[in-house]
Amino acid sequence: MLQSFLHWLGFGLCHQLPERSFFGGGVQLPVCARDTGIYIGFCVAIVLVWLLHRPERPRGFPSVWGWIAFSLMIGSMAIDGGTQLIGVRASTNELRLITGLLSGFGIAMLLVPMLNDSVWRTSHNHRVLDPAWRLGVFLAAVPLVYVAVWWGAPLLGIGYPLLVAVAVLVTLTCVNMVMVCLTPRFERKAVTLLDIWPSALVSLALAFLEIWLAGMLRTGLIALATRIS
Repeated sequence: MLQSFLHWLGFGLCHQLPERSFFGGGVQLPVCARDTGIYIGFCVAIVLVWLLHRPERPRGFPSVWGWIAFSLMIGSMAIDGGTQLIGVRASTNELRLITGLLSGFGIAMLLVPMLNDSVWRTSHNHRVLDPAWRLGVFLAAVPLVYVAVWWGAPLLGIGYPLLVAVAVLVTLTCVNMVMVCLTPRFERKAVTLLDIWPSALVSLALAFLEIWLAGMLRTGLIALATRIS
């Protein structure tokens, strides 16, 4: 039953190839190694940004150095996945995890300012991860998270795929909250963490809807491809 739920959760989001996925407690994770890195990396990164800026809520995008770091992070995944796709080289699950983590951290660098601007009644014009020491701490966390996921997460057994499932839902919920909080009902209404629950619940419901729609789309495309072939 758990494997069926995890399969459904990631079916429309990921190819779910066993050879490109991790397992915990004998259960395949809902998404592949690269996506595992993206979702876990994103969730860790938003918590880290919050800790680095507490009690500030920066809504400014990164500095020039931050943008350079972001480009390198996203570029690493594009190069790894792109060169593998065209057959220049073969990647590995370890490398997929690393580039996924880098991309997850990079995505958080841009999404956190948008969340702060749309969710909170009071935020600051400060740039995220500025000054440079914050960016340095942020980047230094990437190899630590890699070590924790590569060597530590499998020790969780069945908790590993459950952790990734939660990371998928949290990531999609955060992305949806940027859009949900652009509506007059929720825009810049939150003062404390308790105030974000209404918009978070709506965003979580949208995440489940998106997962279901993505799964239905993939099912339809597979059926169409089968008929054509």
